[in-house]
Amino acid sequence: MTVKRHLSLACCLLSFMIAARSEAAVRPNIVWIVVDDMSANFSCYGEKTIQTPHVDRLATEGLRFTRAYATSPVCSTFRSAMITGMYQTSIGAHHHRSGRGEHRIVLPDGVRPIPAIFQESGYYTCMGSGLQNLDYRSQPFSSRTKGRLGKTDYNFDWDKSIYDSNDWSGRGKDQPFFMQVQLHGGKLRGATAAHYEAFDKQVKGVFDDITDPQSVKLPPYYPRDPVLLKDWSTYLDSVRITDHHVGLVMERLKQEGLLDNTLVVFFTDHGISHARGKQFLYDEGTHIPFIVRGPGIASGMTLTDLVEHIDIAALSLAAAGIDIPKQMQGQNILALGYQLKQAVFAARDRCGEAADRIRSVRSDRYLYIKNFYPQRPHLMPSGYKDGKLIIQRLRELHSEEKLDTLAEQVLFAPTRPAEELYLYGQDRWQTENLSDDPRHAVALKQQRARLEHWIQQTGDPGPETPEVYILETEDQMKSTRNKAAREIYRTNAELYKRWAREGK
Repeated sequence: MTVKRHLSLACCLLSFMIAARSEAAVRPNIVWIVVDDMSANFSCYGEKTIQTPHVDRLATEGLRFTRAYATSPVCSTFRSAMITGMYQTSIGAHHHRSGRGEHRIVLPDGVRPIPAIFQESGYYTCMGSGLQNLDYRSQPFSSRTKGRLGKTDYNFDWDKSIYDSNDWSGRGKDQPFFMQVQLHGGKLRGATAAHYEAFDKQVKGVFDDITDPQSVKLPPYYPRDPVLLKDWSTYLDSVRITDHHVGLVMERLKQEGLLDNTLVVFFTDHGISHARGKQFLYDEGTHIPFIVRGPGIASGMTLTDLVEHIDIAALSLAAAGIDIPKQMQGQNILALGYQLKQAVFAARDRCGEAADRIRSVRSDRYLYIKNFYPQRPHLMPSGYKDGKLIIQRLRELHSEEKLDTLAEQVLFAPTRPAEELYLYGQDRWQTENLSDDPRHAVALKQQRARLEHWIQQTGDPGPETPEVYILETEDQMKSTRNKAAREIYRTNAELYKRWAREGK
């Protein structure tokens, strides 16, 4: 059934590409809507607490993938992979916010950011909010935000000239454009009670109400504590604001007569920023919404195929009639003859000062995770994570022994299993580790072999050397203006260096 759907879609896209190539003037515009820190909490993905009519309409008019995954669950590594169509591990860009100071990262020969490829093919390349009156936060432009490019966050050296401007309005007559609409998404809610209060005002200004914290349904390992409930309800309001912004962008395309010839790709950069979400390889961190709408795309279809976010680069180039670079690891998942993936992969590495190495592989039934530093706890010291009110509250509840057994097990165990295996389709929140269950021993062996092969095949370099870790963390501290935050980071970095020396 899935294969038949793919063939139907591929035929539609192929006929569109042939028409596009025969007449350059009708080459499609390509618009990516990229959202920060947001899981698939949209009505069309089953969210019940809120309604998201505009993203739902995208899904109704296009193609919705239900098993799309980020190859990395943190902003900069995700974007480094996204903009090249390559695994971040293959291009050396797998450590968060790296290569920006004394230590530099250069893309391998033949790997290029795709805006440069679009630009060479005659496309106008731009990146901003997608609107001319609201910025990436869905707030009126200020002197600081007006005219600025959208979020890049690439972990390698790149030339800013690959972007022509922050909006498609500057393009030439009949010139097609490649636009990235970069939205603040889950970051809108902030990390403190003061942030929640300020965002509530923005939400009320748009919808007249805010989401009731008591209406929220949390993952089973988070306690129904007032702090966590308020944070999650505020997060859901960030989903509502994002949905509203998407509707405004789509209406602008329609009013300007561009919608019928524009391929819109909607996705997020990873899951919700939470204790087991962002930065981790469970579904809460890596499962993302992914919707494609536009010419040649069948409407109202849902695909359950396993796909990776790096496929968006190849899909977009193909839709524009541009040859996909041979070494690009992302694939045109709508191509005629495309072979469905048997597995998808993800990696987490150093995030800030928190040095870690986790790898995962998902097949049709199983999620396998390998923790390379099992002697380190899940919630390791992190200036970024520990600065969030929700993490502070979880640590308080842990110290007061007020968390239940599941929360203690998955969030605060002093060590982690070296291997984790989940029936992720049945175990939605990945809480039952089957790696020691003899009934799943064959699957464990298969997934382990798949991951080892992927690591070798893709040239995964693994952890930084101690020397590079020092360079990167020193660079980060130099750019941190807040003295208290800088000292927390420094203390944590010293702990990680000690753990490394001790082999922990």
